[in-house]
Amino acid sequence: MKPKINFCPYHTNLKVDSRTNIQKFGSFYRFSDRKKVLRFYCKLCKLHFSTASTSKNRHQRKRQYNHQVARLLVAGVSQREGAKILKINRKTFVRKFIQMGYRAKEKLLFENKSLYPKSMKIQFDDMETFEHTKCKPISITLAVEEKTRRILDYQVSRMPAKGLLTHIAQKKYGHRADHRKRAREKLFKNLKNIVCEKSIIKSDENPHYTSDVKRFFPKSEHKVYKGRRAAVTGQGELKKGGFDPIFDLNHTCATLRARMNRLFRRTWCTTKKPERLDLHLAITALFHNRQLPTFPTI
Repeated sequence: MKPKINFCPYHTNLKVDSRTNIQKFGSFYRFSDRKKVLRFYCKLCKLHFSTASTSKNRHQRKRQYNHQVARLLVAGVSQREGAKILKINRKTFVRKFIQMGYRAKEKLLFENKSLYPKSMKIQFDDMETFEHTKCKPISITLAVEEKTRRILDYQVSRMPAKGLLTHIAQKKYGHRADHRKRAREKLFKNLKNIVCEKSIIKSDENPHYTSDVKRFFPKSEHKVYKGRRAAVTGQGELKKGGFDPIFDLNHTCATLRARMNRLFRRTWCTTKKPERLDLHLAITALFHNRQLPTFPTI
């Protein structure tokens, strides 16, 4: 019987044909998901390996919780409550969350680039939240495709406090740098691979948006719209009455706030690290795109 694997993961030289030098070497039982894993032996490098040697879940003892953790995070469940539901340690839940977040970022980039045609109409804007306290706000620059509401890309950046909290934040936490421009530049660089050059880009009347759009999409048409009062439902995202020209973006922002516990308007859960917010957004954005009726079946 021929082995079910035709390469050795330890060979750095791709020109070496290792198929004829691989032989079966028993198997072992993996308790985490109750599966039988085949083992092999390479005659060239004289090392043993298995079908799980190149897996991203290698050395994990509780891999059965990976997708359960991701599903809870997009259902408005906090990390502490999610650990109680799955009956695992909170640190284990966080480790699973971080790993699934990095996977989601890779898959989101791959699916937007390879599974869909380039977008012709997009909408983008900033959504605000905070880390630990409202004196330390965070900006989420989000871009979605019109009509389909597919999330194309997002960027998380720090920003200084504004309004009545400016003096309090300056006195308590000192100067806070504004990284929103850097985030917008990174967003548009990523969008150049998945958005047509001659596209229609819609946003509000933020004065900083026009120069960034002209810089990265000089052939596109940039349409700006005046901001409107928010509706009670949505509390800032969905607009009150009448036609909303950037409804797809505002609806997507409201959906993110409904799915992510740390983005709720009135919640005990807050973001402590912007990096974790970035990973949480990746998981939610990937889940959001796959739930849309335009997601292709593979």
